[in-house]
Amino acid sequence: MRHLFKDLSGHIKKDPYGFTYDEMAKVIQENEAKALYASLYKHFPKKKYLTMHIKDIYKKTDTEKYVYELIDGNCIETVYIKRRDGGTACVSTQVGCSVGCVFCNSGRNGFVRNLTPSEMVQQVRLMRRKVNRIVFMGMGEPLFNYDNLIKAIHILRDRNGMNFPTNGITLSTVGPVKQLKKLREEHLKIQLTISLHATTQAIRNRIIPNMNKNDINDVVKEGLSYAKRHNRKVVFAYLLLPGINDRPSDIRQLATWFKNENIMLNLLEYNPTSNLQIKTPAKQKMIAFKKQLELAGLDVVMRVSHGRDIKAACGQLACKYNENK
Repeated sequence: MRHLFKDLSGHIKKDPYGFTYDEMAKVIQENEAKALYASLYKHFPKKKYLTMHIKDIYKKTDTEKYVYELIDGNCIETVYIKRRDGGTACVSTQVGCSVGCVFCNSGRNGFVRNLTPSEMVQQVRLMRRKVNRIVFMGMGEPLFNYDNLIKAIHILRDRNGMNFPTNGITLSTVGPVKQLKKLREEHLKIQLTISLHATTQAIRNRIIPNMNKNDINDVVKEGLSYAKRHNRKVVFAYLLLPGINDRPSDIRQLATWFKNENIMLNLLEYNPTSNLQIKTPAKQKMIAFKKQLELAGLDVVMRVSHGRDIKAACGQLACKYNENK
């Protein structure tokens, strides 16, 4: 047992961002844990506690993209979007991605590995920015890195550290059903966004090919269940693709699923990636589609993308350094 605590103590001091305060206090002295937690979260990060570093920063108007190099040489990208009262940190959860969405560059070279809780937390801390919203919408599918993701959220929320409010954390997922069911039972009440993008299984398989074992009706069912269980308005994201998912039958199905439910539809515009076959709909087409959804009784918003000009918008994160490797 003594050797176990010694090993844990060494690991804490080597990579402290991966531990909650209570975990630290059980292994090292409480006064030492307090001092260490204060140095991690009340001051600028000290280099000796970091396992990653900023390799590059791209800036444009209200958006900044951070390229982080990890301890194994792999790179990830994180985005900071400036707001009037602070900013949003868009955090990655994996190096690469296995989902294979046709509109996204993050997985074009496949999945490499999961990020640790520490690597997720450090993405926020290394920005040295006022962050009042965290969205797990960066590289990777968060729910395929489930345990590390939940651990990172607990660390971010730890009252002895950042004490980040639950209302300020959003998880974006393509909706693997098994993990959605598990998330429903967590005592977190974080905001949930589900990338739907279709109303039939055939079309969804075409857009998100590696989710074909998850029935679209089950994905919707679990999203609605989460909304009821946690009394949270769940967002369903819908990327409008001309000639693919913009038919009258799509509007009817969305209304069948969501009318009078505690949800909001986020209508998205395609951000240019390496897939040259995808066409961006005309703005008038998006406005007309939105109006038809509203006439069907749905709550709809058209989301504005940030950072396209620095390849920091949704679907554009990939990290050229990994490709060079």
